[in-house]
Amino acid sequence: MSKNLASHDMNHNSKIHPAKLFRLPLPSHYNHTLTVACQHRKNECMTRKIIAGKNTDLLLDIGSTLLSSGAHSERINRNLSRIAEQWGYNIDILFSFTGLLLTLHEKQNTEIYATRHKRVSAHGVNLSIINETSLLSWKVKEENLEPDDVAEIFEQIKKTPHYPRHLTLLATGLACGFLCLLAKGDWADAAFACAGAAAGLFCRQEIVKRRFNPLIAILSAAFISSLLAGMDVFFHVGTSPESALATCVLYLIPGVPLINCVIDLIEGYIPTAIARGAYGGFILLNIAVGMSLSILLIGIHNF
Repeated sequence: MSKNLASHDMNHNSKIHPAKLFRLPLPSHYNHTLTVACQHRKNECMTRKIIAGKNTDLLLDIGSTLLSSGAHSERINRNLSRIAEQWGYNIDILFSFTGLLLTLHEKQNTEIYATRHKRVSAHGVNLSIINETSLLSWKVKEENLEPDDVAEIFEQIKKTPHYPRHLTLLATGLACGFLCLLAKGDWADAAFACAGAAAGLFCRQEIVKRRFNPLIAILSAAFISSLLAGMDVFFHVGTSPESALATCVLYLIPGVPLINCVIDLIEGYIPTAIARGAYGGFILLNIAVGMSLSILLIGIHNF
């Protein structure tokens, strides 16, 4: 009987894994070292996530500024991707007409990432900012600039001054006046077109400065410009007054949104292309409404 019990105990012990038979408690200093290592790794991950978040904010600021300055979607994507790759990130961008959604992933560790979104309230045209930002992205790639340096340089780019207001008014008026001459108007017609364009642009700037809807500014500018140029038609001053009325609102034509619409459509940014096209079409509609109101007010029936 005792032999059977002994053999049973031996068989039972043989089934137990050797590591369980000889398991010993870990030394206290080893546990402390392991805890410190884990805490250090956790702190390092948190630090890298914070850095990724700051870099995401910076790239989102650059992208939203480009979008509001009139850059098409693929140009924004190229500039941001060039900078992100130099800093060791993969970038994903979701474009819309009213904002950007941007995510950065570390190439070495995809668990380190950050996602940000920013709305764009106003759309304009500033080719200087677009050009300088593109040059900055190449400078980051060639000179390996740090994020703090890029942020400082980009702040200076955003402060790029516009042309003086009086110069803009004069240049816009002269441009519309010479377009009137090209449309077979005489110098009197050109003078009316020049005065109408300058007055309309002044009206538009004042409305935008007071933060009204930009489309209301477009409609009001078209009304003022065509009203002044319509005086040429009403009093028959020039030889071709219709040319003055037709060319005085050309400065309002949304060339950049419509061109960007076509570029985005070709390059596959379909939702953004549709939004840009709709925005450009609505600008044209407001120009037509403004001109129609002034023509009806003056009483022109054969335009």
